[in-house]
Amino acid sequence: MNQAPEEDDDDLLFEHHRIVADPGQSLIRIDKFLNARLANVSRSKIQQGIEGGFVKVNDAVIKSNYKVHPGDVIVISMPEPPRDTDVKPENIPLNIVYEDDHLLVINKEAGMVVHPAYNNWNGTLVNALTYHFQQLPQLPGNDGRPGLVHRIDKDTSGLLVIAKTEPVMTALAKQFFDHTIERTYWALVWGEMDPPQGTVNVNIGRSLKDRRITVAFPEGDMGRTAITHYKMLRGFRYVSLVECKLETGRTHQIRAHMKYLGHPLFNDAMYGGDQIVKGTLFSKYKQFIENCFKIIPRQALHAKTLGFMHPVKKEWVQFDSEIPKDLMEVIEKWENYVKYV
Repeated sequence: MNQAPEEDDDDLLFEHHRIVADPGQSLIRIDKFLNARLANVSRSKIQQGIEGGFVKVNDAVIKSNYKVHPGDVIVISMPEPPRDTDVKPENIPLNIVYEDDHLLVINKEAGMVVHPAYNNWNGTLVNALTYHFQQLPQLPGNDGRPGLVHRIDKDTSGLLVIAKTEPVMTALAKQFFDHTIERTYWALVWGEMDPPQGTVNVNIGRSLKDRRITVAFPEGDMGRTAITHYKMLRGFRYVSLVECKLETGRTHQIRAHMKYLGHPLFNDAMYGGDQIVKGTLFSKYKQFIENCFKIIPRQALHAKTLGFMHPVKKEWVQFDSEIPKDLMEVIEKWENYVKYV
């Protein structure tokens, strides 16, 4: 994206994105506008692309300080063709908790990416779904993600509901939008919660410094509304097992909210949980922590329960899942550790 195309090379570029600004769009710099809409692309990278002539507004090359106007047609083109959104079916086993003609609930293992995306085009849950099930529906604007109504992070384990038909997908999506889906997660976090039960109602959004991370905006001037209800289930002095019930479902919501409270998830490298946050720096304790990190080399988070109104049967269905082996083993190690210190 660094080298500018020649004047007569437009026919060698391939359109990757076409965005039409809303009729009520406020005047905002084009680089900031695109930064909010393109995932996994930094603002500096966007600026390079603009200066390189790969971004046009209303068929005209612009600069990074151009202000987007209502109705502007923004086209981003690249020298290589866009990746095909057709998903390659792959024979990957699925842990199916429940299935009928309308939907299925699966228990996703930690380490599996939910849908194909940058750096993860194969081996995802969607690759597995397209192998095991034919003609799964897609939400509008969700090309390449058949069956998906929601998702959980790669290194988070737990329950997901998959729609088999378009009416069921639409009905489930509405339940998520209305916040009537019940979801609880179990998390091992640093420190013991004080108070042991409460609600976090703090806006979260992408960090302005690192787009991969979600951060809290307690002033409420940025980000989106995010509400997490938490309850400490068991305390182990230096860490605690916490149940988190989601009212909203933002990206990295639990991870960002627990970090905001000063209790990052155990071994959550992205949010500082892979450091010793609570406890001593004695070598024996450090060795114990390192051993725990080896057992669970991911954030200690599991989507434990999932409940919703079945769109066809019109009855409430509730699903529970066992704690995965790695998280259970670490919990047991902490139980034994605090008995003797």
